[in-house]
Amino acid sequence: MSGTFEVLAEPTRRRILDLLLVRPRLVGELTEALGLSQPGTSKHLRVLREAGLVRVRPEAQRRWYELRPEPLEELDAWLAPYRRYWSTQLDALERYLDVMPDDPEGDDPQT
Repeated sequence: MSGTFEVLAEPTRRRILDLLLVRPRLVGELTEALGLSQPGTSKHLRVLREAGLVRVRPEAQRRWYELRPEPLEELDAWLAPYRRYWSTQLDALERYLDVMPDDPEGDDPQT
């Protein structure tokens, strides 16, 4: 999983995944959307493919790149306890703020 984090640390790769989340795309489409050169886009796609985050589907002369959700599902499962932790903490903060007086000092400058 640390490899997945390393791959996702690069903002361009996250942007590629965002684009592939919508639908499969050709390298040319990704290149245009990212504003990169074709070799630059291909380099990022190779890293994503080697990490198992994308797959290539050949169709005649075209190569469609598609998102592979399985590694992201593993990442999501690993993050789940942390989300529960933060949710609990934020719920506690919300309860605390709900019982706090709006102006405990009585020095609201608007009054």
